[in-house]
Order: sequence, then C-alpha cells, then structure tokens
Amino acid sequence: MKRDPLFKRKTAIAYKTEEKTVLRGYDLSELAEEGYSFFDAMFILYQGRIPSPPEEKMLKYEMGEFMEHSMSPSAASAISVIAGRPNLPVAVAASIMTFGGVHGPGAAHGYMMNKYLEQGQKEGKTAEEMGKTLVDDYMDAGEKVMGMGQPQHTDGDPRAEPTHLKQEELEIDGVYLKLQRSVEKHFHERRAKDGRRYVGVNVVGAGNTALMDIGFSPNAGWCIGSVSRGYSCAAHALYNMKKGRAWAASKNEPMVQMLDLSMIKYIGPDDREVPSQEERQEYAQAQKEEGEYKKWVI
Repeated sequence: MKRDPLFKRKTAIAYKTEEKTVLRGYDLSELAEEGYSFFDAMFILYQGRIPSPPEEKMLKYEMGEFMEHSMSPSAASAISVIAGRPNLPVAVAASIMTFGGVHGPGAAHGYMMNKYLEQGQKEGKTAEEMGKTLVDDYMDAGEKVMGMGQPQHTDGDPRAEPTHLKQEELEIDGVYLKLQRSVEKHFHERRAKDGRRYVGVNVVGAGNTALMDIGFSPNAGWCIGSVSRGYSCAAHALYNMKKGRAWAASKNEPMVQMLDLSMIKYIGPDDREVPSQEERQEYAQAQKEEGEYKKWVI
C-alpha cells in the first residue's frame, strides 16, 4: 500500500532552487536589486501583488509607529524572560504571547468592521449609517467599542489620529476609514450625551483601518503588528542580555528581586498569625462566618 509523505502539503507563498528564492512569483534578489523594500516584500508576501507607492508608504508608516510602546506587557515579558538567560528567541516569543484583547495587535477590530460593512451592503446603508448602528449596538449592550480608548493615553492615543491623516494625505481613505470616522463621531456623541469624558481612537483602531483599506485582512494585520512589535521586544531583550546581569542580581549587592517590588502595591489582608493544627477547625469556621475571606478569593 502506497502511503503519502507525512508532510505532503501545498503552498502559494514561495519556492526555491539552487539559483533563486521566489516569493509569490517574484525573485527576491531581483526585487532587492530593483530597490523594492522590506515593506514591499511584506506586502507581496500577504497580498501576492506589488503595492502602489502610496500603499507601500502607508504600510511603512503603520509598522514604524507600532514598533515600540515603552514598558508594555510585551516589553516587560521580554526583559523578564531574558533574565533567566534562555536563547534570545525564547524571550521574543514570550513577549509576543502577551498580545491579547487589551494589548498589542489583534484581528477583532477588523472582524467587527467587516461584519457591519457586510450588513450595510445587505441593507443598502452607507458606512456613515453603519457607524452609528455599530456604536449603538455595542453601547446599548454595555460592551466596549473595539478600537476606542487607550489606558496610558487617556487624552487620546498620539499615534492614532495621525494615522487617519496619513491615509487622507496618501489618498487611500477608503470605506474602512469612512466607517471608523463614523464610529468615532457617534461614539463621542453618545459619551457626551451621557456626561462621560472624551475617549479617542487607539492605534489598533487606526492602524487596522489603514491596513484594511490597503487590502490586508484582519488576521494579516494581526500578523504584521506582531512582527513590528517583535523587533522592539527583541531589542529590549538583547539590551538586557548584553548590558544587564542575569536575573538582575550581583554578588556585590544585597539580594534583590528581579522586578522592583515597589512597582506593585500590595492590597491584600494584613499580616496574620498562623493557627495551630488544634485551632484550625475553629479558626476556619470563624473565617467562613465572618465572610471577610471572600474579598481575597480569585
């Protein structure tokens, strides 16, 4: 009985011979010799076509501004992991694994936009109308509108509005920017009506909008954001590997924690005496009846 090879798969991404490596039909060496950039290659990788100059500039802009965000969960993870001196890629992988619903790139905002644009097409409604529908649906349900708000930049993410403006400058402000602008307008109107403070668009909301208007899918945008921030996290890890001490400790200094514990405020119960085993049953029962323990249950 003939068996298929274990790794019998197909790809439309690339192939190589002894003479060349071909990406989506383009010889990578020829692309480089003709002056095409890393960002062009990234675009070709995900979309299978050469970007127009404005599209390449938009991708370059978005990847550049997303690359660094100081001491974020991903950067802190890279620094913490490299302190144990594993191989460098381990620290980079750990940093990227922090990306989730409230930090780093993601696809959820893009899927949200696609859902409402598709709904608008079926109902014959404009992007402006669907922005109001989206905001009303989310806020009426008590849910956060994805792409709005940034916990450190409470007066507005400084990276976000310039991304919108760059899209307009490059004349690639398509249906996604129209929808996003409508979302922001109606979101602000709803919050002002309720007497709540201003909350601006964040870099994911603006960046994903730009990427989707130049043809990237939500998942591709997620990958591109991970690549961008991965470079930064690698630099944080490499710096600490070369300039810092393993586990941030020194023989010439008192024993220290790798992270300064003054950064973390303790709000747990006050110091307590440990009951003896003979007292344990009575002590445990008293704690249950008091109910104070419920504050600390996780």
